Amino acid sequence: MNQTMRAMVLREAREPLELEHRRVPEPGPRQVLVRIHACGVCRTDLHVIDGDLTQPKLPLVPGHEAVGRIAACGREVERFAEGARVGIPWLGWTCGTCRFCRAGKENLCETAKFTGYTLDGGYGDYTLVDQRYAFPIHGGYSDAEAAPLLCAGLIGYRSLVMAGEAERIGLYGFGAAAHIVAQLARYQGRRVFAFTRPGDEEAKQFALDLGAVWAGESGDTPPEELDAAIIYAPVGALVPAALRATAPGGTVVCAGIHMSDIPSFPYDILWRERTLRSVANLTRKDGEDFLALAPKAGVKTSVETLPLDQANEALARLREGRLRGAAVLTMVQSA
Repeated sequence: MNQTMRAMVLREAREPLELEHRRVPEPGPRQVLVRIHACGVCRTDLHVIDGDLTQPKLPLVPGHEAVGRIAACGREVERFAEGARVGIPWLGWTCGTCRFCRAGKENLCETAKFTGYTLDGGYGDYTLVDQRYAFPIHGGYSDAEAAPLLCAGLIGYRSLVMAGEAERIGLYGFGAAAHIVAQLARYQGRRVFAFTRPGDEEAKQFALDLGAVWAGESGDTPPEELDAAIIYAPVGALVPAALRATAPGGTVVCAGIHMSDIPSFPYDILWRERTLRSVANLTRKDGEDFLALAPKAGVKTSVETLPLDQANEALARLREGRLRGAAVLTMVQSA
């Protein structure tokens, strides 16, 4: 394909992305070339760009919440045809042969590759994807509305599953993931307690508008003990707070890929069979299950769209907490 494309490129950690024009890549035998229409801006992108995740491929095109249509297929591709609309998640490749892959735990693959970290991602007009890790998009979502489902939704869903059958569930950090999970939890008949950053009255109201029964600040004590808590904010100090808010036998799930150090805490707040666990990546089954469930549950995403060349502004808004829901980059492309 003798064409050029735009991409926002990270050359060094903690530096702004640069707009670059490059040749559109050709798909390998089992890859599809996706023409990107929208790409969500995720907190994991910040962790890559700000240097918290220390082993990116450089130069790198970030972005792993991408939605678009297949422009070309490699010669061995069987899952898709040109023109199919697909979403692209964080997990971009696994070996299929290590002990984790063989056990159905491909999210823990020893040599996994990740979209927008060790593989070029969706902050551009085109990207290449292993056919195994592209998902059909269900429901009536626009491309921009569907984009946050690919990570905020998928990781949020996996963390909700890890919370077990909890009826009273606390969500710490009410951003892109929590606003999706709150809707899933309500659909499942759970009661949601939202914890926001101090002073963020807009986030509290956003949570209440989505059906939370209570909204407070991250250091507040909820009016009832929680059966489970999910921490989306990358703040280790929230772990002891969540444990204190959780009833005996409850679960605290750390849902981020990066978190600041967890301070020491007394054994008493973990005792009585409370569980503390983390989420790592996703599996293809997560993707298939969640993307089928989201439209049935009536999940709606709240998005703020910006053009591709304003990626740095979108990242700044996320970093500073100036978003309601999720930021999504859109690509204006010719037919």
